[in-house]
Amino acid sequence: MADPNEPPVERTTIVETNGGGGGGGVLAVVLLIIVVLVLLFVFRDQLGFGTQDTDINIPDKIEVNVN
Repeated sequence: MADPNEPPVERTTIVETNGGGGGGGVLAVVLLIIVVLVLLFVFRDQLGFGTQDTDINIPDKIEVNVN
């Protein structure tokens, strides 16, 4: 059993992370931004930007049937 008059001994635990670790999150964010930009480029016509002119067709008359 330990002697009660003995002073406590402090211990330090060292954890090695081998290069810091946290680079995966930054890589995931960069890849997500690249994927979003590529999708915007591919579907730019359907989204309505990237074209020189816009065709807006407004009908002369709207028929509404009220019963």
